[in-house]
Amino acid sequence: MAPLIDRIHKVFRGRTNHKQGDGPQNLQQDTIRQQPLSQHDGANDRAQPATAPQSKATVSKAATQTGTLQVALQNQTNSSTVYAYITGQAIQNNNALFLLQADARTPYYPPNPSQTGTKIGVNISIPLGAPGNTVTATIPEIAGGRIWFSVGAPLVFAVNPGPGLVEPSVFNPSDPNINTNFGFAEFTFNSSQVFANISYVDFVALPISLTLQDTSGHVQHVSGLPSNGLQTIANGLTAQTQKDGRRWSSLIVNNSSGQLLRILSPNSGILLNPSWFQPYWTDYINAVYSQYSSQPLTIDTQASFGNVTGTVNASNVLNYGAGGSFAKPSAADIFSCSTGPFATGSNGETNTIIPRLSAAFNRSTLLLSNNTPNGTTASQYYTNATTNHYARIVHAANLDGLGYAFPYDDVTPDGGAPQEGAVFSGAPVLMTLAVGGNNAYAA
Repeated sequence: MAPLIDRIHKVFRGRTNHKQGDGPQNLQQDTIRQQPLSQHDGANDRAQPATAPQSKATVSKAATQTGTLQVALQNQTNSSTVYAYITGQAIQNNNALFLLQADARTPYYPPNPSQTGTKIGVNISIPLGAPGNTVTATIPEIAGGRIWFSVGAPLVFAVNPGPGLVEPSVFNPSDPNINTNFGFAEFTFNSSQVFANISYVDFVALPISLTLQDTSGHVQHVSGLPSNGLQTIANGLTAQTQKDGRRWSSLIVNNSSGQLLRILSPNSGILLNPSWFQPYWTDYINAVYSQYSSQPLTIDTQASFGNVTGTVNASNVLNYGAGGSFAKPSAADIFSCSTGPFATGSNGETNTIIPRLSAAFNRSTLLLSNNTPNGTTASQYYTNATTNHYARIVHAANLDGLGYAFPYDDVTPDGGAPQEGAVFSGAPVLMTLAVGGNNAYAA
């Protein structure tokens, strides 16, 4: 079976280069990318359900039939100052920039402003109320959607000419949200299905879980982090730095009061500090290229190209013939999965090799088998001393071990266990997101 991204892209016509986080496109104003995303994740406490389950008798039509989806937003923090925001592109309104107003049901389509950083003209902060409270929102079909949460203070959004949404940024020190505790989930909801996930590709902050119920009563659940999950990750990164002396603990970000606020991914850390991790992968990369100069590396594209075989040639390049050639990547290339030899282009075969090769580097499985992704299982991921320890530690901290920890974390061996933590359905009835990690559980 092909990886989830390849299957979902057929439905959503999503990006070839699967990058969840937008990154610092512009350190002054991060404007939303006008393209659909393709990921997902989950939550619902069995002991204290976020929403009452609906019986089959009360479920008549799927959201894909009605054109609107119910989204339950639950406060599972210890704070009464929690806000939600829903943004994206309105599919039935010519993909216009969409924001949901504070009443959780009224759409707002910002007009095209004449100046950058124009203030949003309506209140889009949805208050979630006291801990344990749930607010149910109604949304139309949306592409490239995000559901944002903040604790302690509302988020500040703006609009640029286009119009384009200026989102909260973890990259810009002068961003008004830089000291606010926030996070988001990503989703697409169209006439075919809903597809959603939480993302750790750019950073980890608020615990967010997601649950999806369909018309048959089937429930998909991805647990996310418990309430102390961020601290667990910080402890793990600190321990890894003590072990290997690398920059893992530098990814930890405290607020102005010295309290743990968020943790950056290695890619985000490198974007802000280009010297970080520069020599980290060197020895591992050299060992990989040495091994495949004397034997082939087979990659199952899990697509029409089938199995493709490459070897390292005299120019020290991993050559796949029609599938392209791959020079030795840098640390930034490996962590980003989208630069250097991993930059996608017009060659479809190359674009199927890149996700699988990128994932194998991040998981450090290339010296374990000469067949990827089918030559190894999840129990072998991150077992080399040189690996993406951020991804390893983030997965371990999640109650079910699931979540996107790097852009191609949805690459899966045929019949293997998914790692990305996605929920999707062609007959959705209710999608529930819980923020804060209290009462989090593994299904």
